Amino acid sequence: MSGAAGPGPPAGPGRSPLPCAPRPAAPLQLAGGAEPARPGVAVIDLRFPRGAAADVQEIVFRNFYTAFLSVRVQRPGPGGSRRWVTCLRDLCLMPCPHTEEGSQDYFCLHRHQMLCDVDQVTAMRFILRQPSPVWLHFTIEDLQIFPPGQKSPQKDFPSWLSQLTPPEQPASLHGELPDPEKVSTEVQQMWVLTEVIRARQAAARIGRFDVDGCYDVNLLSYT
Repeated sequence: MSGAAGPGPPAGPGRSPLPCAPRPAAPLQLAGGAEPARPGVAVIDLRFPRGAAADVQEIVFRNFYTAFLSVRVQRPGPGGSRRWVTCLRDLCLMPCPHTEEGSQDYFCLHRHQMLCDVDQVTAMRFILRQPSPVWLHFTIEDLQIFPPGQKSPQKDFPSWLSQLTPPEQPASLHGELPDPEKVSTEVQQMWVLTEVIRARQAAARIGRFDVDGCYDVNLLSYT
């Protein structure tokens, strides 16, 4: 089981998270002891205002050197009681706890990834684990819970945009074009005239011994 990770928060535009106030991460302590337990385990508790119940669709957060994450939710139990149920177990946020990969990525956990129903949730508990001694402090930040069924609101367009007229169509040139048959006839006539002129030029070519319309006797040779 994995969540979507990326360089920025995956929350889409126009969505509002549920009002909630997560507590700072508290290191797990041994029973009867004042010193935090080691290996690193921390807990973040989250409750909705005035004990309200909420349906959970997505959980969005930014990691800060947490290697594994488990999530428990408080839901209605039999007889109106409340009981804790694990809905996510040991989700790997850092492929190698000793390196930086995934240490500060954003994650988005979807409803279908949960192990149980996440409707009518009154409280949530995030259990963080970091087995590596390299990182002295680890938590999750920018924690947001989104309800189901949210859609991006319709954006209002300015009034001037609806008053724009469609682009003008170019004037039709069909009525201004000449008759193609007439054009074809005129082209053929021009071609005939060109051939006639060319033939006359060939017939009127000046002779070799012709000088001003008569022949020079001295230029003639007898054979």
